[in-house]
Amino acid sequence: MNKAADISRVPVIDIRFGQVGLLQVRLRTTDPGAILDELSGRIATAPQFFERTAVCLDLGPLGRQPEASELRPVIDAIRRAGMLTVGLAHGTSGVDELSKVLHIPVLAHFRAQSKPVPVVHPPQPPPVETLAPALMHHQPVRSGQRVYARHRELVVTAMVGAGAEVMADGCVHIYGTLRGRAMAGAAGEVTARVFCQEFYAELVSIAGVFRVFETIPPELEGKPVQAWLAGESLNFARIGG
Repeated sequence: MNKAADISRVPVIDIRFGQVGLLQVRLRTTDPGAILDELSGRIATAPQFFERTAVCLDLGPLGRQPEASELRPVIDAIRRAGMLTVGLAHGTSGVDELSKVLHIPVLAHFRAQSKPVPVVHPPQPPPVETLAPALMHHQPVRSGQRVYARHRELVVTAMVGAGAEVMADGCVHIYGTLRGRAMAGAAGEVTARVFCQEFYAELVSIAGVFRVFETIPPELEGKPVQAWLAGESLNFARIGG
């Protein structure tokens, strides 16, 4: 048997679909200086968290179709802030043309948003419709691990360590210490909430609106906390307080 021939039949690469964490940056201007200033200010609170983070640009809030010559300085400003533009949010046919000129893909899972998210003031945590029972996770979620409850809620009965991620399309319930990242409403459900027994989170996100905690507010540190979304505002309060 010809060993060289056998080796030549072995694929030199594998292609797999996988989950990729991306930030979505909604542009309301194409002024690269203004964008760099605002990004730098936000990133300054947690520079290591955003370092070389992949970014998807949403052009919807601009209300018009920008030229490629306008977006190149924007992409450069984002790079100077320490992040990398890897795609455009799916929108009009003009976005498709821009992607070809700029040589970056259109990401179908990210939809361009042209209208603001309506303000929601739920008096009580509303029920989240799910397609399946809650995903129960009884083991600690350690650094580098991710647990994702697709189309349902997630219940973690152990700790979530620093550097770990827990995600759900519905609510996230953590009956233990949260030191990592918790993301509810991952598919865009704005009524989803995050609940945890001991709050030391690195990041909390609901429907893509997030807040990074470099220093925990003294009144919330180590306390039972819930988080909910009202418009573009992410709110936090003690449970039972």
